[in-house]
Amino acid sequence: MSYTVEKLDGNRACFTITVESKEFNEAREKAFRKNQKKISIPGFRKGKVPRKMIERMYGKDVFDDDAINIAAPPAYEAVLEETDLLIISHPNYEMVEVNEDDTFVFTATVAIKPEVKLGEYKGIEVEKREVKVLAADVNAELDRIREQNSRMVEVTDRAVKADDIVKIDFEGFVDDEPFEGGKGEDYDLTIGSHSFIDDFEDQLIGKNIGDDVDVNVTFPDSYHQPSLAGKPALFKVKIKAITEKELPELDDEFAEEVSEFDTLKEYKDDIKKSLTERRKEEAERAKEAEAVEKLTEAAEMDIPEEAVEDTIDSLAQEFAYRLQMQGMDPRTYMEMTGMTPDRLKDQMRPEAERRLRTRFALEAVVEAENIVPDDSEIEEEIKETAGMYGQSVEDYKKNLTDKDKEDIKKDLAVKKAAKFVADSAKEVKPAKKEDEPAEEEKED
Repeated sequence: MSYTVEKLDGNRACFTITVESKEFNEAREKAFRKNQKKISIPGFRKGKVPRKMIERMYGKDVFDDDAINIAAPPAYEAVLEETDLLIISHPNYEMVEVNEDDTFVFTATVAIKPEVKLGEYKGIEVEKREVKVLAADVNAELDRIREQNSRMVEVTDRAVKADDIVKIDFEGFVDDEPFEGGKGEDYDLTIGSHSFIDDFEDQLIGKNIGDDVDVNVTFPDSYHQPSLAGKPALFKVKIKAITEKELPELDDEFAEEVSEFDTLKEYKDDIKKSLTERRKEEAERAKEAEAVEKLTEAAEMDIPEEAVEDTIDSLAQEFAYRLQMQGMDPRTYMEMTGMTPDRLKDQMRPEAERRLRTRFALEAVVEAENIVPDDSEIEEEIKETAGMYGQSVEDYKKNLTDKDKEDIKKDLAVKKAAKFVADSAKEVKPAKKEDEPAEEEKED
């Protein structure tokens, strides 16, 4: 294998790669074996036709298309091992020719990492974020915990009210005719959830167990079932049961049940401490995000289109994976939303460009500051990642290639660069607006 390289405009390069006859003929043999079982010629059993016979009948180049696909990728990978260029995209292959001496020549056009001109990245001004936890914040957290520890209680001595869960039978009619999907039995409906159309739920308020209720509603014009869209409907509803959520009393007994503390005061103090730590972490993340964003905005670079396209493809794969994790087939999503692959890519382009600009700007900081993660940091990163995959550190390490290890170091260096930029940022308190009311603060 031999190659030449030509640098192109826009941070691109074109490799012209020659695969020697020995390697290309080996690829032809692999292509023949791949297709052998499909070939049938009179006088030979299917799959038993000699290669020379096939080439005599159809030409020596009969397997060249497959052979090219077999030979090109490893030849390109060999070039990657030798070149000093920092390649940031998949190659775009083009065949040049198969020569009479059985050498094969092709080109691989790639994007190369752009040169980055950093702006001032030390002392970037960011908003100073005050970390406060007020009594209302602690009480809101207590309310959330009470909700988690609530229980449902059957109600028999009053009518339906907001936030109740009512068990109902119902059947819907349009023009005095029942419609498909309009009937249900023992359905648990939360009053105020707005899970039913129009003011359906409101019309059950004030009714009692055993009541038969006529509920009149109108389907919205945009209703997904065209035959019902915009039409008035009557639902005949039977109320069968009422339950309500009962919250535990907020006292020392509650604190003992849900925490390691004996008194409500101790528990509230701990909640305040936890909220404070959480908000400090959130403030640090927000500070870092703002500093990195300003770093990226000030950096100058020319990102090649091939790199953007590759990143868009990665984002599309991530999006499809998230849909599948939610139980939705990506093709079904596209059909339901009217989305097309081209429109989806257009929507993802700004995020792809932002990711690339951010990465390259931070890598430039890594280089400028000679940031290198130490062994303990690498070990901790491997430990965290192994835990995410449910593997032991030893098992996870066994599957790491040299490239994987190098990628871990690079990613850690980028994280350290982001922290470096944030730590060196200058926090500035935002100017108070003239019409902004004074904040009433009540510490818990």
